[in-house]
Amino acid sequence: MLETVSILATVIMQKTLLLTGANRGLGLEFVRQYLAAGWRVIAVARHHADELATPDTPALRRVALDVTDWQAVAGLADALADERIDLLLNNAGRYGGDDQALGKLDPEEWLRVLAVNTVAPLMLVQALRPRLAPGAVIASISSRMGSIADNDSGGAYHYRSAKAALNAAHRSLALDLRGRHVCVVLHPGWVRTDMGGGNAPLSPAESVRGMRAVLERLTPADSGGFFNYDGTPLPW
Repeated sequence: MLETVSILATVIMQKTLLLTGANRGLGLEFVRQYLAAGWRVIAVARHHADELATPDTPALRRVALDVTDWQAVAGLADALADERIDLLLNNAGRYGGDDQALGKLDPEEWLRVLAVNTVAPLMLVQALRPRLAPGAVIASISSRMGSIADNDSGGAYHYRSAKAALNAAHRSLALDLRGRHVCVVLHPGWVRTDMGGGNAPLSPAESVRGMRAVLERLTPADSGGFFNYDGTPLPW
């Protein structure tokens, strides 16, 4: 009887993360670390990596979704009607090409970057609000390159503008959801991923460990904030 009560208590207390861009890089590392910490993980990606295929675990739910398929995003709450989300983490991102110098801007690619990096996170929040637990945290992976105050090198127009717009949208989100959810944006640092390249100083594991620590100690007073992976507040 005591064993049954203990098992039920564990199930009730288990928290749930919904994560986009779960198939590689930081996303895949978030999945690994949160599963290891005892969370349930809803891993959202267009195509799932082989690493998410095994081992099969009841704590992992895979959802195939293009975050810019607005109709599919709008229907996600119905598809996840049995879920209660404690942490919504918008990680899916697009850089927008290696050469984003003035004179070489590609308007179609720029719009794709804005769709993935700026519009999709807010559309997901809008769609999933009915599935968010009281006090749930909403976080999006931004970048220091989205800071207007910190921009002293120029260039990277597609990416910088999309992340700056994401930051602005999250600031409004924090105000609109004040008292209900904590909403923040995070800079993961310069990380050795496909986007960050092989010369980056941080491993995905180090970056994710830092961001998890930041997320775990958030309070309502932090809502609307922009934080580095080590918890340092960043300028807008």
